[in-house]
Amino acid sequence: MEIVFILFEYFVFFYASLIVIFYMMLGFLSIKKIISYKTYNSKKDEEFILHSPLTPGISVVAPAYNEEVSIISNVHSLLSLIYPVFEVIIINDGSKDKTLELLIEEFELIETPYAYIEKIKTKPFKRIFKSTNPKYTALVIVDKENGGTKADASNAGVNVAQYPYFLCTDVDCILNRETLSKMIKPILNSNTNVIAVGAALRMSNSCDVDSGVIKQVKPPRALIPRFQEVEYIRAYLFSKMGWSEINCIPNISGGLGLFNTDIAIKSGGYDSESHAEDMDLLTKMTVFKINNNQDYKVEYIPISCCWTEGPPNLKILMNQRVRWATGLAQIFRVHKRVMLNKRYGRLGLVTFPFAWTFEFLAPIVELLGVIYFIFLIIKGDVNWIMAKYIFFYSYTFSIMIGTMAILLDNYVEKHYRTKYEVLKLWFIILLEPFIYHPLLIFFSIKGYFNFFTSRKMEWGTMTRQGVNTKEQKSNTNLES
Repeated sequence: MEIVFILFEYFVFFYASLIVIFYMMLGFLSIKKIISYKTYNSKKDEEFILHSPLTPGISVVAPAYNEEVSIISNVHSLLSLIYPVFEVIIINDGSKDKTLELLIEEFELIETPYAYIEKIKTKPFKRIFKSTNPKYTALVIVDKENGGTKADASNAGVNVAQYPYFLCTDVDCILNRETLSKMIKPILNSNTNVIAVGAALRMSNSCDVDSGVIKQVKPPRALIPRFQEVEYIRAYLFSKMGWSEINCIPNISGGLGLFNTDIAIKSGGYDSESHAEDMDLLTKMTVFKINNNQDYKVEYIPISCCWTEGPPNLKILMNQRVRWATGLAQIFRVHKRVMLNKRYGRLGLVTFPFAWTFEFLAPIVELLGVIYFIFLIIKGDVNWIMAKYIFFYSYTFSIMIGTMAILLDNYVEKHYRTKYEVLKLWFIILLEPFIYHPLLIFFSIKGYFNFFTSRKMEWGTMTRQGVNTKEQKSNTNLES
């Protein structure tokens, strides 16, 4: 038994060392990519895109399930995007609340005959709604039976999409009005076929919103959304930008991703049973290109183009992260042929092994490490001096990564008006290892348990609190 403990200690040492090495490499690649983007990014390119007759059309696909709290303001937000040719496709995925009724009333919708072609299999399609008001000609509402996952609803939107690219987002997301022109630019500027583009997401909690447009970005006041803000900044600017530099991006966020419509359909679309539909679709599209011996690229831009309402409390956060963990486990089972398969190049030899080793296994290794440490305390075998050094090293490394991510965020674009707001965000980094990170480990383990015990997961609902609008502020002032 003693040899087992020794081997475990060596394993944890080398595992932790590799994490530090790889994330420092990712950080270096991210900085390189971001500097390159800032150097060569030109506003003139976007102006040309907005006025060129050759600019490709984009279909904005946004599934909605029980979104009555924010559906109207968020659809207005999507319709306010600045782009020459686009449509907004809202998929009512069998909502049980007043989502559809509110849409019909607000946007003057009527049921419209439509030749719906099921290019990707989904739960039964019911009907299509279009507006009688010329202001909303770009709006299409798809009504269908609930499929249990966002993936099934997204597929219905892709079936309806008429343009060569589609942008998949969540209906509660608020997009930068120039999102489409910013995200199509890497596709138009590349000599290699770019099959997907992603961009940074942020929390809309506590931001000031007017008519579906972000007027002032603020760090979330509540603790849990603020943890998520830091987490998102680090994930996009310190990780995915690095993967983008070497064309090894593991996934394009389900909250905001631009995809080649034709390749997505030929790849089979989203897996309707998947709870990690973002990683699943990108994997299938990449595999399709490799199997057909075609070059491809997947790009990320560092600009914050999307604000989403993050889970405001522990219960909703747990539901979200358990589903994500379940989805990650699904990915490795569904696409097991990709792992370590040299035929799939970087995907099989870099992206998948890294995701399995340092994302899927990390919560398990950390949990085992905690259990082992408690065991050593009970035995009285802890070298407390060494334990303090290890804690100090890991804690300062965590602070360093978070600090670099926030500095990169401010280098790309200054979103917050005051240094105090930035400092409030940075302060969260000091608390994260003690509060937020242990919670994420627990939620991930719970998700793995659900997956391996075959417990059924559903899309579910997230209780929306809504964003700070002018109307809400007026009501608050009257009440006070």
